[in-house]
Formats: sequence, C-alpha cells, structure tokens
Amino acid sequence: MGWKEAAEPLLTRMPSVVRPEGHVPFKRKLGWTAGILVLYFFLTNITVWGLAEQGNDLFGQFRSILGGSQGSILQLGIGPIVTASIVLQLLGGADLLGLDTDDPRDQILYQGLQKLLVVAMIFLTGIPMVFAGGFLPASSNLADALGVGIFGVQVLIFAQIAVGGILILFMDEIVSKWGVGSGIGLFIIAGVSQQLIGGLFGWQGLTGNIGFLPAWVGIITGSIDIGSPLTAEGLQAIFMGQGQLIALVTTVLIFVVVVYAESVRIEIPLSHARVKGARGRFPVKLIYASVLPMILVRALQANIQFLGRILQSQLGAAGMPNWLGVYNQQGQPTAGFFYYFNPIQAPGDWMWWTGIAQEPWQVALRVAIDLTFMVIGGAIFAVFWVETTGMGPEATAKQIQNSGMQIPGFRRNPQVIEKVMERYIPQVTVIGGALVGLLAVLANMLGTIGGVSGTGLLLAVSITYKLYEEIAEEQLMEMHPMMRSMFGNG
Repeated sequence: MGWKEAAEPLLTRMPSVVRPEGHVPFKRKLGWTAGILVLYFFLTNITVWGLAEQGNDLFGQFRSILGGSQGSILQLGIGPIVTASIVLQLLGGADLLGLDTDDPRDQILYQGLQKLLVVAMIFLTGIPMVFAGGFLPASSNLADALGVGIFGVQVLIFAQIAVGGILILFMDEIVSKWGVGSGIGLFIIAGVSQQLIGGLFGWQGLTGNIGFLPAWVGIITGSIDIGSPLTAEGLQAIFMGQGQLIALVTTVLIFVVVVYAESVRIEIPLSHARVKGARGRFPVKLIYASVLPMILVRALQANIQFLGRILQSQLGAAGMPNWLGVYNQQGQPTAGFFYYFNPIQAPGDWMWWTGIAQEPWQVALRVAIDLTFMVIGGAIFAVFWVETTGMGPEATAKQIQNSGMQIPGFRRNPQVIEKVMERYIPQVTVIGGALVGLLAVLANMLGTIGGVSGTGLLLAVSITYKLYEEIAEEQLMEMHPMMRSMFGNG
C-alpha cells in the first residue's frame, strides 16, 4: 500500500471551505473580499493575551511579504502557508509525491496534504517563537494571578497564535473560492499599502517616522534643518535622508517597470478548428509565472534567518561559532554565515562608506550572495510554479486542444501544440523569474517609500494589476452571461 492509500482517510477529511455551486454574482464576490479584508485588519489589531511586552519581531524585515502583525493574533501571518508551499513545490518538482493534479482524487489529496503541512508549519514556527528566545515573552504577573506558571501562559499564547494561523488559512480559502483574487495576495496588498501610506503621509508624532510629504513641508518651511543643499551633507539629506528623493524615484520606477513588464508578451495566434473566422491569441507574458514565486524565495530566506535567531537565542554569543553567526544587541547578524545570507533590506546595509562595521569586501560578498540567491531562486521557483499550477507547455496544449482551438499551419494535435509552446514558455519563465529577482534586490538597495521591501512592492503592484484584470473580466462576464460558459465559469 502506497502513501496515498495510507494517508487518504486523513487527507480527504481535512476541513475545507465549501466551493460555491454555480455562478457567484460579482457584487457578492466583492462583499466576501471586503469582509475578509476588514476581518484581517481587525485581527492584526488584537493583541495576544498574556504577553509581557511586544518582544522582537523575528519577521520584522519580511513583514511586507509575510503579512500579520507582531504580537497580534495573526503573529505568524501567511508564513506557514508559504513555507508549506515551498515544501510541496520542492517535492512536486522532484516528482516525489506521485500526484497527478489533473486527477480529481489526487487534487483532493494535494489540497489535504497542503493543509496538513500548514498545520505542521504553524507548530514548527510558533513553538520556537513562544517557548524559546523570548520573542513572545509571557507575563509573569498573569502567571501568578492564574496560578499556572510561565509555561501555562506560554501555552495560552501559542494556542492564540495557532488559532490565528488556522484562521488566515481559511480566510485565504474563502477569498479564493467566494471572492476575487487570492487571500494571500489580498493580505500582501493590505500590508504594503499601510506602509506606503505611512511613508507618504505619516507624521512623526503618530508613527514615530515622518513621511515624505510632511518632511518636505518641513524642509520648505524651514522647520526641518538639512543644512545647505550645496554641501555633501545637504545633498545626502535631500536624496538619501529625510528628503527621500531616491526612495520616491525607486518606488515610482518599480510601479512603471512592473506594469510595463506585465504588458510585454508574445502572442501565439490561434484559430478555431471548426468555426471559420473564429480567431484568438494565447499570450505568453514576460512575467509568465507572475511575481508570486518571489514569496517562496523570500520566505526561504526568512526561514534561514529565523533559524539563526533561534540558534543565537539558545546558544548565546559564547556558544554560537563565529563562522555561523555573530549578532549585535538588536538581534541582527553582523558576521558569519547568517550575515552573508541575510538579504539587503535598505541602502544602509551596503553603503560601507556611511560607517557600517563591515569591510567593503564583506558587504560586496553579501550583495553578491543576495543577488545570486534571488535571481537563481526566482528562476527555479518560477519553473516549479508554472509546472504545479497547470501553466506548463503540456497543460497549456491540453487546454487549447479542449477549447477547440489550434495553431494555424500546424496539425490539430496536443503534441504538436506542446512543441510550439516549448519554444516560448520555459525560456520566458526563467527570464521573467530572474528579472523579478533582480528588480527586488535593486529596489531594496536603493530604498523605497515607507521602508517597503523591494519584493513586497513588486508583489503589491503585480497583484493589484492582476486583480484589476480579474475584476474587469468578472464585470465582462456579468454583463454578458454567455461569456461564462466560454471561460468555463458557468
């Protein structure tokens, strides 16, 4: 008996959101999406009961892509979902699962296995946060009041963030089945938008960091002194300091480049095999795999840094070998393996002339590793993404064949269509994945408004663009119900 037969009773009984029967009106989809978004913001503002203080955020520099909020019910964010996806992508890419996603039975097993892995990742991620290192410190006063001890309060804290991890899993499923887009994309847009708005309009008294527009009001009125703009210090303050001009240019440039890249495509002509004059085109976009595989690459880096922080908290400065990692008082690596594999997050991470502790060759090595990791990782995970989501040449050829279309000048045969698709899809997938990785690193190096990570900004722009396209398609099918049967959304 194989693993599928042994695990089938468990995986097929995993709780799931019921898929709608028939067509869901567009207004209802918008209602579900808006409701889940409001619930997400509500849960990120509910503080975990039993905390002594907020503690250090393990995912602080990755919050824009992992969602959630430090010290809240959604402490874990979408981290467990993304980590489970990485495991499944790697297992599926190595063909170790033996699951055929075209088979309805295997689809159910795959979805059940994904949920089971998410639950496992909730435990593997949440337990070290609560019980090791003091990242979510328990309140000793509450422990004394309840008479359960510190361990009892830690169990209560873990139970709350575990419930939050399960909630965000089902919130994502509700949006995917009943709403517009995906829950993961929606949560990323929500987090990045908050940071961008704070970075543009935030007042120092409210947020602790002054935003771009208030800073320039202060510079123009003279309430913020940057010195003479003709000096090196003044220019640095305008472009890299409180003026944030380079951050503004980088943010706008990322928006423009992503929107342009989404519109660059190779269009393969199609014609209907039986209806004369019925023609169409199959677009192979430059960013064919979308920007979502970048979540997997950054999440892999986040898990590496998470491991380093846990080891450092358990072994201490004296116990951890220097070649593995040296950490400062803020909990950031300054040397060793975990330093070199810590991604560049801001201009100050690589500008050695600004007085950082590392030597220029150390900084250059860190930049090179981050760039290599993102470019190669982006290409690899883009290939995995295309193959596991039914976007590869073989799956695309079957879809075109089943729709009654064919490529003019070629025989109407799935193998023939697949060979034509193999000329474009694999190459474009690799190029697009590598390009997105390069853009993410460059955006981090130059800085963005609100301190949004380059990957987070790329994801937000790309997801928003695709959400716009999906809303336009939904409105078109709402106006012309016959279109639903053509797209298979009956």
